[in-house]
Amino acid sequence: MLISESFAAFKAKQKNVQWSVSAISENNELVVSLWDQFFEKRSKGTMTYADQVSRWKGLGNSEFIENLNIAKEKDLPVRAIIAKSKNPKAVAAGEPASNLGNTFHPKKDWTGKLTIWDGDNFEIEFSQCK
Repeated sequence: MLISESFAAFKAKQKNVQWSVSAISENNELVVSLWDQFFEKRSKGTMTYADQVSRWKGLGNSEFIENLNIAKEKDLPVRAIIAKSKNPKAVAAGEPASNLGNTFHPKKDWTGKLTIWDGDNFEIEFSQCK
């Protein structure tokens, strides 16, 4: 599935389909594309995504930071699009990832909460929708 189709599944529209990796949906939810390799199972029934915005410098980074700030300020629910790359080492190194043969999958059955956001480090805890 294309990333734009994944955002549309949550009624969210990217500002720029070439580089936007986050958006606020029509339902007032933060929708984010997140790399599968940064998810951890920390407790039963949840998955936690932990990363740093400083890890990458892509064009969507500023917009992503802005949207994390909005989500924290307004306590928005978070919805996940799982991104998987054929080159996870390049992703981990913060290299441009748009041409790495990525796939995207909207996790319609998950809802999350931004639990840590300090301007660089962030964590989002996801659980099954009720």
